[in-house]
Amino acid sequence: MHKPFQPDPEVLAAIARAGLTRRSFLRRVGAGGALLASSGLLAACGIGGEARPQAGSSEQGSSPEPQQTVGGELNFSNWTLYIDQRKDKRPTLVDFRQETGVKVNYYEDINSNDEYFAKVRNQLASGEDIGRDLMVLTDWMAGRLIELGWLEQIDASQVPNMDNLSEGLRSPAFDPERQWSLPWQSGITGIGYNPKLIGRKITSVNDLFADDLAGQVTFLSEMRDTAGLVMAAMGANPLNHEFSEYEAAIEKLGDAVSSGQVRAFTGNDYAADLAAGNIGAAIAWSGDVIQSQFENPDIKWVLPAEGGLLFSDNMLIPANAQHVANAHAFMDFVYRPEIAAQIAAWVNYITPVEGAQEAIADIDESLADNELIFPSPKTLSNTFDFKQLSAEEEREYQDLFQGVIGA
Repeated sequence: MHKPFQPDPEVLAAIARAGLTRRSFLRRVGAGGALLASSGLLAACGIGGEARPQAGSSEQGSSPEPQQTVGGELNFSNWTLYIDQRKDKRPTLVDFRQETGVKVNYYEDINSNDEYFAKVRNQLASGEDIGRDLMVLTDWMAGRLIELGWLEQIDASQVPNMDNLSEGLRSPAFDPERQWSLPWQSGITGIGYNPKLIGRKITSVNDLFADDLAGQVTFLSEMRDTAGLVMAAMGANPLNHEFSEYEAAIEKLGDAVSSGQVRAFTGNDYAADLAAGNIGAAIAWSGDVIQSQFENPDIKWVLPAEGGLLFSDNMLIPANAQHVANAHAFMDFVYRPEIAAQIAAWVNYITPVEGAQEAIADIDESLADNELIFPSPKTLSNTFDFKQLSAEEEREYQDLFQGVIGA
């Protein structure tokens, strides 16, 4: 058994403050896993009008009373391949049903925070049930939904395993008492590339702007990930920067687009292109490389020398959800260390559950030292967050970014 890893609370707290996006979590390659080597977008970021009252207010549209006891079904929206899976079954969902009798209708229908928000915004604004009892969205979007009053409050008494939440994740700025959100997983944005294809190593985001990679690189369509990494490579601090520094990063991106350096701005579909050899390098989410390596073992993921961006995603209960008791039961279930370990062993992302490292060693001892699941303090010390933005700042930042990526 490996000695349990005790993360630095100050370093873990950075994850809680991260305002970055979630993307596809993908399969682990083998026992050890991989090693470290919008039409709705503006609406999502800066919504016009007044925030609606919190869930349950008489000012909201009428909706059937939610179920109060555990049983029946749970409608769960998540990102692609963001849960353990063996052939055609998802063990965690099977185990949950066997224990509770609740059938989970599991939808992999979240491709980006903005796209999903655009799909459900009108219903949430009208106080309608969106047909989901749980959804997984990133910190900044979770904060937006909290402000709008479009979430059900978590009843901590129904989720006693919340006590297993990592200390550094317990009080994020957008939800300081964790009344509305509970972390699902966290990860790091860095660089994925194929050294055999491009003929050299990549260590910095600045390398993606080199002439020999013209037309062979993709950047992410998520503003915080792409602009944050470019700013860091230019010597700015994404967590504490001036708007002029952001403008400089946007100008650099614009020049790269005009010259043909950047092939495209993408969601998680860059992973397939990377594996197929259609591109040589990409700004990439750490877990996506797992799938890329499964198809092409030459693919590598690296934490840039100037650092990478942290992100966290959260389980949220939409306002007027019909199976709130089941949502609470599921949250409690996945916060058992052995269940959290089961999920983490597959997705290879940073688990928010204390005790999961000890439990994962029972599955495979090598995973207890996997940097993608349990990053060391040294690794986390080379990561950073993106500055928290007001609604007005969000619109201004997004306007510039969207102008560059052509969305």
